[in-house]
Amino acid sequence: MTALGWFQILFYLFVIFLITKPVGIFLARVFEGEKTFLDSVLRPVEKLVYRLTGVDEKHEMRWTEYAIAMLLFSGVSMVLLYVLERLQRWMPFNPQKLPNVDPTLAFGTAASFTTNTNWQAYSGETTMSYLTQMAGLAYHNFVSAAVGIVLAIVVIRGIARRETEELGNFWVDMTRCLLWVLLPVCLVASLALVSQGVVQNLEPYTTAQLIVPHTEQVRGADGKITIEKVTEQVIPQGPVASQEAIKEFGTNGGGFFNANSSHPFENPTPLSNFLEMVLIFAIPSGLTYTLGRMSGSQRHGWAVWAAMAFLFFAGVTTTYWAEARGNPLLHGVDQQASAMQAGGNMEGKEVRFGVADSALFATITTDASCGAVNSMHDSDTPLGGLVPLVNIMLGEVVFGGVGAGLYGIVVFVILAVFIAGLMVGRTPEYLGKKIEAYDVKMAMLSILILTLTILGFSAVAAVEPFGTSSITNPGPHGLSQILYAYTSSAGNNGSAFAGLNANTPWYNVTTAVAQLLGRFFMIVPILAIAGNLARKKTIPESSGTFPVTGALFSTLLVSTIVIVGALTFFPALSLGPILEHLLMLAGKTF
Repeated sequence: MTALGWFQILFYLFVIFLITKPVGIFLARVFEGEKTFLDSVLRPVEKLVYRLTGVDEKHEMRWTEYAIAMLLFSGVSMVLLYVLERLQRWMPFNPQKLPNVDPTLAFGTAASFTTNTNWQAYSGETTMSYLTQMAGLAYHNFVSAAVGIVLAIVVIRGIARRETEELGNFWVDMTRCLLWVLLPVCLVASLALVSQGVVQNLEPYTTAQLIVPHTEQVRGADGKITIEKVTEQVIPQGPVASQEAIKEFGTNGGGFFNANSSHPFENPTPLSNFLEMVLIFAIPSGLTYTLGRMSGSQRHGWAVWAAMAFLFFAGVTTTYWAEARGNPLLHGVDQQASAMQAGGNMEGKEVRFGVADSALFATITTDASCGAVNSMHDSDTPLGGLVPLVNIMLGEVVFGGVGAGLYGIVVFVILAVFIAGLMVGRTPEYLGKKIEAYDVKMAMLSILILTLTILGFSAVAAVEPFGTSSITNPGPHGLSQILYAYTSSAGNNGSAFAGLNANTPWYNVTTAVAQLLGRFFMIVPILAIAGNLARKKTIPESSGTFPVTGALFSTLLVSTIVIVGALTFFPALSLGPILEHLLMLAGKTF
């Protein structure tokens, strides 16, 4: 651990703090229909969209109508992506003549990008054509992110409005989110990334002649191994920068290349690395200010931000410490091994970024439902890999995905004020509205869906050959690989312990099901909460009202998040990364 490493971490958190208010104000203005500096250009485009699609922008929906519109839109989009993958061989913009995607892989990918998970069980540069990348995957990066954002806005409206069933119009919210928020920022961010060296073209892959040829072993269809001389290398390229910007800003995470943001064509410099990290947290952090502004309690918004920031800092501190220590089994083994660990655990990390930036990126991408990586989590130390896993298990509410983090933490806010109400012996209240049994039941339902999905699929995969055959480590790390796969899927994160071969019929189908459950079965109960809160009257505060604006509330909120996560997942974690850490200290390897 170095002073420079700590400076990078603290400077990043400071920048996120600085942009929270302006981003939050802009989001509130966009979704409240207030005037912005982009209106003169975008308002005519918006009106044209409504005219062409027959949308009545003045019509507002109940939560059930909003949910149905969201589910129908997502379902149709998923089907279209699946069809595009299955037909890409005959479609244009396929200079490499890549074949159609396998049915189970196409299904898994379609579910993944529809749910904002962007889990990839394939190498993008050898599987997806340019058209599939642009019209399929990048399109879903935009619309799935927009769905998450507008759902967070609906939850905020449910908190802010009173004695009404009107929560906005899904089609209007989606249109404004795409036109005012995602497209303008991603256009600017794409150009910034191109300036750093991120590739953006439609050219066929380049074949380069090697200066020093080498030999490699190749296994043929008959199983025999032959030695072949390699004299050239294929260098993939394509429309990368345009997908990279929305991948980070929309907390999607699906990389154009298999190596994701550790690939020099996706993330070539420390500056591009910092920009990508800022893009990941920009909207989730800003939405906390939007919550305070629209609900009329700005201090509450900052209290939620403080709870998120505390959990983020605790996570990055643990990861940085674990990775900076390196692997104790290699210290003193020999001079070369000791030298490898002198600067910390560099296995699976890019020398362009080092331990500090890799630990920071890993924490950010799993605090948010992003999934982009600039290092391989499978190569982290046991405790270094534990933090990203726990971040997702806690519901990715620190700061969470675009929208998903906010409506996820509102669930924990409801539980926190419910617990506070029990402590003082009165009906719990949240910003002037009574929290009743219905609200708590819906909150617990959304949490239990995540828990059941993760532990249920992991349990089956850990004992059946179709699950265990994909792991690369027979010890507790193998369980961590399985647990991470379903945690990442159900949490709509998309990052992975890459040692697991997930491109099998079992994992393609079950991770897709986990992604759909984690996205839509969690969203519906939360929309029900929003609808129920919007119908309620506002009651004045009294001496018995638990304040949701100070340090005490932030502490209770953090405690609720940690306790729920610990009670739910600690047994599984104790058999995976925790056991692996103890065995490592005892000198045991697998």
